[in-house]
Amino acid sequence: MSDTITNAAQGGYPTAQGRPSKVAIIGAGAVGSTLAYACVNKGVAREIVLQDIAKEKVEAEAMDIAQGIQFTSAGSVAGSDDPEICRGADVIAITAGAKQKPGQSRIELAGATVGIMEKILPKLVEVAPNAIFVLVANPVDVVTYCAKKITGLPENQIFGSGTVLDTARMRYLVSLETGTAVQNIHGYIAGEHGDSEVALWSSAQIGGVPLTQWGPTLDGGHFDQEKRDRIAYDVVRSAYRIIEGKGVTNYAVGLAVQRIISAVLNDEQRVLTISPLLDNWHGISVVCMAVPTIVGREGAGRRLELPLTPEEKERLTASADHLREVVSCLGPTRLGHGVRAGEDPALLDAIVASGISLEVCPASNVSLGVYHSPDDVPLRTLMSHGAQIALSADDPLLFQSR
Repeated sequence: MSDTITNAAQGGYPTAQGRPSKVAIIGAGAVGSTLAYACVNKGVAREIVLQDIAKEKVEAEAMDIAQGIQFTSAGSVAGSDDPEICRGADVIAITAGAKQKPGQSRIELAGATVGIMEKILPKLVEVAPNAIFVLVANPVDVVTYCAKKITGLPENQIFGSGTVLDTARMRYLVSLETGTAVQNIHGYIAGEHGDSEVALWSSAQIGGVPLTQWGPTLDGGHFDQEKRDRIAYDVVRSAYRIIEGKGVTNYAVGLAVQRIISAVLNDEQRVLTISPLLDNWHGISVVCMAVPTIVGREGAGRRLELPLTPEEKERLTASADHLREVVSCLGPTRLGHGVRAGEDPALLDAIVASGISLEVCPASNVSLGVYHSPDDVPLRTLMSHGAQIALSADDPLLFQSR
């Protein structure tokens, strides 16, 4: 077992089932380390742990934060390359993933990052089966959907960070136009955390005043369609501009995820645009994407169905379709009930002999996948009917007859 670097001090923190709360952060890169720093500064939990495969890196990050806790509201910080450090965590935030390169779409990250999730999630569920899992790694909506399938966790227990950051960006830009405090601006970005996201202008308000009725802005203009489109465009482009300038986004996302973790541990019942699994939200199902959701100790609660204009609903439906398409393009990863053919040579021989067609998904490090039907129809029965694995618009995996 690896050494663990720890430093602790007393303070007042949320408790979980009568004991001090614990937050585990997977990935000690720029986002993970910044998130740990934000959690310590805010006193989110009694114990903060960082886990990363890079032993020296994770221990150094934990030590650097721990040695400054006397200047914060206190806490406990530890770092290790062993997943065992996450045992008993109340919240696990997963920031580990493939690094986004300048000009690279979040969607292009999907295959490699899902491959990472397949490796790390089973062990994390084993050491912290009751934790609330918050996916942060991009493309977060796709990764969250795959993580939900990989783990089989209840839909309240696992969700993505969604557009909590995008919503904050939108409110910040609106505040620059109006001179009002961001805390008094209420509006949401929904859909994909990425290029197809949708600003819900029809429900945006400042102090109860609809944004479209705000009147003159600081530059003498109004919140007309042109101004709204420019703000929405700037929100989408923010991450790209930051990455082009310094290589990574970390500060604002760290604060945003800290806000989500606080809402869980303090049972705040706060409305946040996280990315949970949707079931008939404005007619949208079988996808994880950001919608205003009540967040508390049990994780993702009620998904709020804000009134939408026909255009907003159409664009959100298109965003959901886009995300489902990306998931389907990942091919037959381990997203359903079944086994890998490579784990059973005899089964593989039988499949080859039967001529069943299987897709290959090298991006997710799965060379061959074999799955039972939802009703557990025996594989031999499927083979006798010439079954093959196919992709569906509703769910990435299903069996179809030739």
